[in-house]
Amino acid sequence: MPTGTVRWYDSERGFGFLSNPGSDDVFVGKAVLPEGVEALHKGQRIDFDFAAGRRGPQALRVRVLEEPKRVREHRPRTKRKPEELNSLVADLVTTLEQRVMPPLAAGRYPDRAEGRQIAKILRALAKDLDA
Repeated sequence: MPTGTVRWYDSERGFGFLSNPGSDDVFVGKAVLPEGVEALHKGQRIDFDFAAGRRGPQALRVRVLEEPKRVREHRPRTKRKPEELNSLVADLVTTLEQRVMPPLAAGRYPDRAEGRQIAKILRALAKDLDA
């Protein structure tokens, strides 16, 4: 039995492909997965038997060698209260009026360090508004 990895697997469609070292990729259908395994995950190590099919190599049996790596769940940060966001936006508007608009009106950009700092604040505020 060759040992390979899962190239990709679509659980909704019920098939995917396995990498076969030194040969073509191997088609794998849901019907050949071991009992209790509903899906394969990209990069997961597996053993498999295969045979030539009409469209190329096809897996006949699959044995999972390692469990898929768990992906950390993305937990959204707690939202700020509207009053707090209002205060942040007001402070940002003041900063833009005092620090960014005068150099722009004079035909030049604000200095690089200050521009980066303000851009960072704008991104953080945008994330809070988008949450």
